[in-house]
Amino acid sequence: QVQLVESGGGSVQAEGSLKLSCSVSRNDMFSSRAMAWFRQAPGAEREAVAGISPAGGATFYADSVKGRFIISRDNGKKVLYLQMDSLKPEDTALYYCAIKKKWYGGKYWDRSDEYGTWGQGIQVTVFA
Repeated sequence: QVQLVESGGGSVQAEGSLKLSCSVSRNDMFSSRAMAWFRQAPGAEREAVAGISPAGGATFYADSVKGRFIISRDNGKKVLYLQMDSLKPEDTALYYCAIKKKWYGGKYWDRSDEYGTWGQGIQVTVFA
């Protein structure tokens, strides 16, 4: 069974930076699967933050994080990353990594029902 484990979360002051990692175990098909980061703030619905193609050549971002966050992956190490810079209090949420069921060339990258395997989530708190 595939397991996703997020790390790198924590508390940071506004304008600070954090880098999340998502390690994937027991998945020989890692390099053929698109992946993404989602987040969920208290009382809010889960929302897509950033997505990346299987080879890493194509990336996708929510408007709210464009220019501040960078998604990347290391297929050799089976790790997904999210570099978060210029953090804002509204970025506070539980962050999840997920593996997409099927690659449609970028379509539906932001739909949570297109992802079949999820991590347990990691807290990111940004204080003013």
